[in-house]
Amino acid sequence: MKLYDGGRAPNPRRVRIFLAEKGISVPLVFIDINQMEHKTQEFAGLNPMQRTPVLQLDDGTCIAESVAICRYFEELYPDPPLMGRNPLEKAQVEMWQRRIELNLFGPVAHVFRHLHPAMANMEKPQIPAFAEANRPRVTEALAVIDKALQNRPFICGDELTIADITGLVTLDFMKPAKLEIAPEFTNVLAWHQRLKARPSAAA
Repeated sequence: MKLYDGGRAPNPRRVRIFLAEKGISVPLVFIDINQMEHKTQEFAGLNPMQRTPVLQLDDGTCIAESVAICRYFEELYPDPPLMGRNPLEKAQVEMWQRRIELNLFGPVAHVFRHLHPAMANMEKPQIPAFAEANRPRVTEALAVIDKALQNRPFICGDELTIADITGLVTLDFMKPAKLEIAPEFTNVLAWHQRLKARPSAAA
């Protein structure tokens, strides 16, 4: 088993943090996305979408998409649970995971991909107006998350889940996207600090 990893990009990092929280070690194969190594024919044989991360099992089976990889490890190693214990918890984790991924991570990524000069070779065409259209969506999503965090340390309650991990990589991703967390979102700011303080954040 080996994990084809794209370095500090949010999705590969999300899997590494998940594995660190589980205490699981998997050999990493670094794919330099700045050098377009994910666009080679060889890598396309692992993932036709040409994106990292990709988990390759010992029999050659490949699993792509970061949450799918995390789900695989959750099923193999259910403790500590990062995707919920019972039907209600699992549904709540999935709800917040999708809210954060679709409504926060997505818009942040659009701002980054359509404005950052380093993305000019990957995002063709870059559409600055589309990036600007996503800025208010980031603020709207942060407002919803901030309200949800009023009386709990993590987005689903008292324990960290994959939804928090997605939140962490997204909030960190805001920096290269040149987006800021508004000071009035005090709960989000405190949440971010709690997540960054966990040892897994360095994965």
